[in-house]
Amino acid sequence: MPTDSGPGRPRVNLSRISRRTLLTAAATAAAAATWTPAHRVPAGSAASTLAPPPSFPPGVPLVQQAFRNWSLEIIVENVWTAVPRTPDDVVAVADWAHANQYRVRARGKGHNWSPLVLPAGTDPAGTVLVDTTADLTAITVRPGAPPTVTAQAGATLEAVLTRLEQAGYGLAATTAPGQLTIGGALAIGGHGTGVPAPGENPPAGSGFGTLSDLVTSLTAVVWDAERGTYTLRTFDRSDPDIGAFLVHLGRAFVVEVTLRAAANTRLRCQNWFDVPVGTVFASPGSGGRTLASYVARTGRVEAIWFPFTDVPWLKVWSVAPNRPLLSKQIDSPYPYTFANRVTEEMSGFLGRIVSGDTGCTPEFTKLAMAIVGSGLITTGTWDVWGWSKNPLLYVETSTLRIVEAGWAVLTSRAQVQRVVYEFVGRYRSQLGAYQARGSFPVNGPIELRVTGVDRGTTAALLSPARADAGHPEWDTVVWLDFATYPGTPGAAGFFRELEQWILSNYTGSYAAVRPEWSKGWAYTDSGAWTDRGALTDSIPASFEGWETARSILNRYDPGRVFSNAFLDRLLP
Repeated sequence: MPTDSGPGRPRVNLSRISRRTLLTAAATAAAAATWTPAHRVPAGSAASTLAPPPSFPPGVPLVQQAFRNWSLEIIVENVWTAVPRTPDDVVAVADWAHANQYRVRARGKGHNWSPLVLPAGTDPAGTVLVDTTADLTAITVRPGAPPTVTAQAGATLEAVLTRLEQAGYGLAATTAPGQLTIGGALAIGGHGTGVPAPGENPPAGSGFGTLSDLVTSLTAVVWDAERGTYTLRTFDRSDPDIGAFLVHLGRAFVVEVTLRAAANTRLRCQNWFDVPVGTVFASPGSGGRTLASYVARTGRVEAIWFPFTDVPWLKVWSVAPNRPLLSKQIDSPYPYTFANRVTEEMSGFLGRIVSGDTGCTPEFTKLAMAIVGSGLITTGTWDVWGWSKNPLLYVETSTLRIVEAGWAVLTSRAQVQRVVYEFVGRYRSQLGAYQARGSFPVNGPIELRVTGVDRGTTAALLSPARADAGHPEWDTVVWLDFATYPGTPGAAGFFRELEQWILSNYTGSYAAVRPEWSKGWAYTDSGAWTDRGALTDSIPASFEGWETARSILNRYDPGRVFSNAFLDRLLP
């Protein structure tokens, strides 16, 4: 999954600088938000520094390129990357890897924090990345009841939504970034925010869980035991084995998917930045403009709150067939341009923070929220309206590269306000305790979203939003994300402490917790994904279909060609 980039950004030779230097440089220049892709060196070039893989399939282009995750905390230099032109090319690479003891890792757009593609410190020898974004991008829309869209794994969600819109269709909810490959988003249970409002009758084909819940069929590269080779196999949604592939964490290679869609809708998004934190996240049963009141009114809300500020940024979407009088019509996505760039003043604060001067954090977060307030006004985007994809997609690749932890809390819709009240209360209390010690480990926002659970035929076994058979009343997922800038001193300990509270609080008949796969989880003071007990015990135990999924994935890839050292521990 290559890191996205924007124009006009300086090139950085990451192989010659330390991680600390990299983070400081990123924070002290406007280039902090985005990076140019690593240079590609074709196999056989004099500039290549790696020995070419032996007997690599001659018809598949092969280049040497660096891998970087979204926050630049995982950087693996000089990895061989195959660029298949067809799904059959992926099969050829898999067969070659099996015969030569190599690992194959799918690479999309790289908007991911967790080590599901490559862990930090990976030795590039013995691994080939497969870039799906160059040629595996075909999209076909078919009318029907419901309509469907078939897309190859490297197609971006923005491209898929654009094609659907052109045909008169759309999705009820989607991720905020559009430059994600559909293969990558489905692999980790990507989602948006929203549940049907009371009395709403969504168009046939609408879905309010993860994107994986919309899948009607998929084609994956799997091992054929009779032939002793890999092959392409299409799984229908009624096939019990598809449950392991719908959210597979990179333990499989899906080359094409078909999703159901729905008649497109016009959405209005009202942006509020005038409601006090104490009101939005008030105790259950409180009156006024609570987060739950927006869920009850329109079903679609997101709250973004920066620590040490007084009001959150609320996005409230509603179905609006006709343009409301005061709404600004938008005909393209990403209306909040101010939120997708880093100012010189912000860069200065970030440089101070990663160098150890964290006391300026309250000033930085207040600046960030001031930019939101003024940006909504100056761009006239406090109230926007358009076809569904345009208000739903708002995170561009030039946004600040923060690092996020994320958890999914399954509960009933009636408990949404309790979930957010308890979480924000704990977060603020913990923040205050650290501040009293002169410590400021977090400088990014918390982000809260609310979706439905996955209810599709043949459940996605590893989906964080999978419905719990023992608790049919749990019809809702509250997604808890909290962020900071990479390299902020003390962040790992703060995240570990907050994570432990989340796991202990949302239990029993009230709620259950699962990790949001693309984010940070399993924290120790050393950082995310390092709690061995969580990786081998508590996380698997939170998924009732864990062993079934593991067995299916191992059966279709017994040689573990589609794995890495981290997945060998998480999904042995």
